[in-house]
Amino acid sequence: MFTAIAIFILFFFLLVRWKKRTIKKIGEKKLVKQLIKNFSSWLFAAKFILFSLAFALGVVAVANLRWPGSVDNIPRKGIDVVIALDVSKSMLATDLSPNRLERAKQMILKLMDQMPNDRIALVLFAGKAYMQMPLTVDHGAAAIFVSSASPDAIPAQGTVFSEALQMSSRAFNSKEGRFKSVVLISDGEDHDEET
Repeated sequence: MFTAIAIFILFFFLLVRWKKRTIKKIGEKKLVKQLIKNFSSWLFAAKFILFSLAFALGVVAVANLRWPGSVDNIPRKGIDVVIALDVSKSMLATDLSPNRLERAKQMILKLMDQMPNDRIALVLFAGKAYMQMPLTVDHGAAAIFVSSASPDAIPAQGTVFSEALQMSSRAFNSKEGRFKSVVLISDGEDHDEET
């Protein structure tokens, strides 16, 4: 911004100097003064100052400056929810139509629709647990991750609850004073020696 204003000032002085030289070249000094008697150098300078001021204010408005710490004072709504979804091959059983995994996905999407102000994270687990998506308010992106969840995402098969819960706890920011919840969805077949 300051560089642009400095360029404007330089341009202004160059323009004033060019006008003075041009006036001298036109002809007799008294005659030229008669021809340009309605021109006001003060008005010209005032226009330049107003233009520079408007430019500076426009830059400040676009920059959207804030006082330090002002963002922290904005009250935040909602809670943080980590959804831990079992994607082991046993979730492909068709005792629920179309299968357990697809039914679980449908339930998660309905749950997200009822939580518009909440941040969502997604952990997929089977024999290992992986953070598929960190906490976000972008429910559209979350829905894409949920819809694409499949047993192919986890190479190690089985169902290990302890890893899923540990990974879920890592998704939370302990410094933030928000309510935190973990929703674990599985068919209940635990192969974890620690539990």
